[in-house]
Amino acid sequence: MRAVVTGGAGFLGSHLCDRLLKEGWEVLALDNLITGDVVNLAHLKNNPKFQFDHADVNEPFHVIGDVNVVFHFASPASPPDYLKFPIETLKVGSIATMRTLDLAKAKNAKYLLASTSECYGDPDVSPQSESYWGHVNPVGPRSVYDEAKRFAEAITMAYHRHHNLDTHIVRIFNTYGPRMRLNDGRALPNFVYQALTGQPLTVYGEGKQTRSFCFVSDLIDGIFRLSQSNEHFPTNIGNPTEMTIYEFAERVRSHFPNAPKIIFEPLPEDDPKQRRPDISKAKRLLGWEPKVELEEGLKLTIDFFKAQYARVSPAR
Repeated sequence: MRAVVTGGAGFLGSHLCDRLLKEGWEVLALDNLITGDVVNLAHLKNNPKFQFDHADVNEPFHVIGDVNVVFHFASPASPPDYLKFPIETLKVGSIATMRTLDLAKAKNAKYLLASTSECYGDPDVSPQSESYWGHVNPVGPRSVYDEAKRFAEAITMAYHRHHNLDTHIVRIFNTYGPRMRLNDGRALPNFVYQALTGQPLTVYGEGKQTRSFCFVSDLIDGIFRLSQSNEHFPTNIGNPTEMTIYEFAERVRSHFPNAPKIIFEPLPEDDPKQRRPDISKAKRLLGWEPKVELEEGLKLTIDFFKAQYARVSPAR
């Protein structure tokens, strides 16, 4: 088996490459590195089954040889990233999605799209099941990401229906783990960076908005299972254990002696009030559910961040 993974140098893409190689596959990772980092792939440098190409899949690209599955994971994913790169985000959800679908069609390969729980927007229902159509502001600041992914889902289903392409769509909920970028704008790396640097932990609004956090190994396992299934419609993969952002900040603080206090800032525009997946479909069709408890995952991730910070920070 040979896979192409776009966004292969990113947080999730690099872990997906690891899983595919562990399964005995050959992997070609593509990334333009605007948010990815080759450091995430450094441990694969001498693996004969792995290849990395610095490529922008928004532009024409070529893949030589057979391909069995195309995994389209390329996209800025944190709010600061997609607000910094709004055009690139829209292009990778539209132009690059079409290019990668065409690659799968030309190679007679399966196709898996990394979509997002952001397709549900600021939801009116909780938990969110795949049958819920969402509540998205199409012209708000987050729309460059939300609508790019919604379009990506639409064109993926169009290729499935019109070209009979074997496609799969995963809606990814909040995920954490080693290889996240410290202070990348998402809750956990922000909290850890602030704790490491002695700054107050910033919680937006009153901290009553909820999230559910899935450890990366659980997420990748669900994605791999989905890629091997016969399911073509969107499937939620995430951890249904829900907590408020304030509670989550306190859990992070508990890992730091003399942790800084929590402060409150205004809530960003269109920030979802609730985010919790209904994973009954994944349980039923894939036999999947998360296994890693939050405390175990937090320890692994915070240890990674501490080591990363020690490497890049000046001697103290």
